[in-house]
Amino acid sequence: MKYKDIQQLKTKPLSELQKDLAEYREKLRKLKFDLAQGKVKNIREIKETKKMTARILTIINQSRITRGS
Repeated sequence: MKYKDIQQLKTKPLSELQKDLAEYREKLRKLKFDLAQGKVKNIREIKETKKMTARILTIINQSRITRGS
């Protein structure tokens, strides 16, 4: 993920970030099922999805901290 992409995430509203988070969690769930069934060709996609989920959670938590101050 490029720096520009991370900056775009930071400018998104909280509701949109939560929607993206739900989508990435669903994608991760499907990838894990496909991995167990042997359907996944690109295992790196699981790692990237986990990282993206963590990035979104970090941005959400940072925005909550700054709003609370």
